Amino acid sequence: MPALWPSSPGPVPTPAARRIIRLNNGFQLLFNLLWWMPVFYAYQRDAGLSDGQIFGIQSIYYIAFCLFEIPTGAIADRIGARNCLRAGAVVMTAANLTPVLAPSYTGFLVHFLAIAAGRSLTSGAASAYLYDGLRAEKADAHYLRAEGTARALGLAAKVVCWPLVGPLMVLAPQTPYVLSAASAAASLGCALALPRLAADGAGTGRRARTGRGGTLLRDAGAAWHTLRSSPWLVLLMVQGVAVFTLSRICQVNLFQPVLLEHGIGEGAHGGVLAAMTVAEAVASARPQWLGRRLPPAVWVSVLSVALAATLAGTALGGPWAVVGLLCAFAAITGFVYPVQRKLVNDAIPADAPRATLLSVESIVDRGVCAVAAVAAGAYLAAGRLDALLWHSAAVTCVLIPVLHVCLHRTRPGRVRAGARGTGAGRRDAGVGAPEEPVALPVDEGAAPRT
Repeated sequence: MPALWPSSPGPVPTPAARRIIRLNNGFQLLFNLLWWMPVFYAYQRDAGLSDGQIFGIQSIYYIAFCLFEIPTGAIADRIGARNCLRAGAVVMTAANLTPVLAPSYTGFLVHFLAIAAGRSLTSGAASAYLYDGLRAEKADAHYLRAEGTARALGLAAKVVCWPLVGPLMVLAPQTPYVLSAASAAASLGCALALPRLAADGAGTGRRARTGRGGTLLRDAGAAWHTLRSSPWLVLLMVQGVAVFTLSRICQVNLFQPVLLEHGIGEGAHGGVLAAMTVAEAVASARPQWLGRRLPPAVWVSVLSVALAATLAGTALGGPWAVVGLLCAFAAITGFVYPVQRKLVNDAIPADAPRATLLSVESIVDRGVCAVAAVAAGAYLAAGRLDALLWHSAAVTCVLIPVLHVCLHRTRPGRVRAGARGTGAGRRDAGVGAPEEPVALPVDEGAAPRT
């Protein structure tokens, strides 16, 4: 039986695989380095926008993001993930320059619509390219670490760069947007340097073999067929909803209300956010620290419950306890994201439209998050922050075990074993794709965990 948690991450990656990893790290860091993020609210207020206009644009942004995810994943499968990354970088560069050229309501609306389009173009394509690229180089076992490291580097860059935004705006108010555009343009350089993969033409070859014409509608149909025939994949996507929703609601909607509720003034919010980002970055870079005692699918369930419990714990204790819990929350988020991402990628069949399916997952995540944000706003408006935290924990702690039982019943290894009538069903193959189990490596510099 292959080891689910091998003591090493597999063979040393080839030079081509190392190049893919380096360029992916650079692309993810630069593409997502939005210098204006800490100050966009104040910048829009200074430009004359009202609170209603600012939050109205944000609502339109989230709706647009979900709508753009529908065609962009299929586009990535059609033109190749690498070309989609290049297109996304071009759109993002133009988007970041729009507020400089048109600091008005229309300009900011176009800015956020373009941000939604650029991020939609890359949300599934980036993960699909990295996964397919490493698999083509027989370096599948390095995917988890590569995904986590890219996320960690991007978070670390924000910790370093965001404190500089205030002084830079004193020199020129438009500086954060100009720097964001320069970063996006540099990410385009990384995308242009990415090597072409045989997988870039996989969709065309597959359609040629089956005699079908190439349309976005057919890719959407193929994705729907994959989801219908793979309840394991659907459940893995649903499992990730809890992680995304809890982390998004906490870090965007509840971060400041929780701190203010415990007497932590706005002047300290930047320092707390930086500490949380560091915790998440460290954990993202080392998901193998989780150890081998539990299969990866079980880890995602356990950590989802831990996220909910940690968030609920912020309703108790004093300011220092709240800061510690928020940092723990960020670290758990950092651990679970790359593990859940690998589980989903491994569950997608090789001949399925990978980027389209990853975009479907993103749509589900953001759709649930939008509903949760409305509910959170209602709780906050009623002054029931503590009730919101406890209710979120209760719902998560009830749904996740139920979901995990469903995962256990539909795991591919269990189904195959029952069909063959052998004892192979005792093997926990359900933590990965039907073809092979997920291998989450242990840190090469650490002693093997038992």
